[in-house]
Amino acid sequence: MRRFPSRRTVLQSTATAGLVAIAGCTSAASDASNTTTSNAPATDTPTSDGECESTPTYTPASELTPPESLDTWLEDANGYDGEPKWTGVGRADVRVGHESDDGLAFAPAVVEVPPGTNVRWEWTGHGGAHNVVAFDGTFDSGRPNAQSGTSYHYIFDEVGAYPFVSEPDREDGMKGAVIVKEPPSTGYETVDEWVVHSSNFDGSVTDRTGADTARITVGAEGNGGNFAFAPPVLKVSPGTSVVWEWNGEGGAHNVAFRSADISSEALTPEPGTTFEHTFEESGIYRYACEPHVALGMRGAVIVE
Repeated sequence: MRRFPSRRTVLQSTATAGLVAIAGCTSAASDASNTTTSNAPATDTPTSDGECESTPTYTPASELTPPESLDTWLEDANGYDGEPKWTGVGRADVRVGHESDDGLAFAPAVVEVPPGTNVRWEWTGHGGAHNVVAFDGTFDSGRPNAQSGTSYHYIFDEVGAYPFVSEPDREDGMKGAVIVKEPPSTGYETVDEWVVHSSNFDGSVTDRTGADTARITVGAEGNGGNFAFAPPVLKVSPGTSVVWEWNGEGGAHNVAFRSADISSEALTPEPGTTFEHTFEESGIYRYACEPHVALGMRGAVIVE
């Protein structure tokens, strides 16, 4: 994987609130020509009462040394729990100025996306004036802006890692990254589209064909906590009994299938709880924990 791709074509950024001078204060962005300003001067940013306050000067990201290790550099990134957020869709949204960390955070801080994804940064208005700038200049939203509703987007076509910062706030930990990678694949499209949202899915299939029983852990580590099934994808033969066993981690879970009348029904956090189902017919069976499906707590059973 090339860590810092060199593509510099920038799409026209959109600014619903306008990256322009407002209320007599200078808070403007570049015209999407991807020009980086050297020795950026102080700018005035409107406060909530309409007054202007000065934003300190900062060193442009283009003049900083790119990180040697992305993982090490992200260790002090505000709002980052160590697990990139995989979007698995054609668009990913990132909040600029998340309410946590005094508004000095991106949310999510790190996203993993497939090539061709349109990543859109949305300003919340929290934490003062921010911008979004890649270290190698691949994308640049322009001068820092504090207006809620402002947005900027960029389509990532090339596989690689793209670290970025809010230039005025980089020393305070307002940093992030876009990681562009081919999505993991089992060879079963229906399965891939369903479990790609689960952080512990790597494209592998646990094969238990020929076995009488197979087991799945409920509450395994993943998706920012204990919100995963392990293994996330299981392959069995017709007539195999699959047993889901709760480990007591991550709160109350259940097992509910999509497009099949199979469910453990009640939510429970109790360790040692089990749910069993025997699969008689071939097919692809998708399931999830209903309270945590949005987090990525999903799984699939392939019967063939």
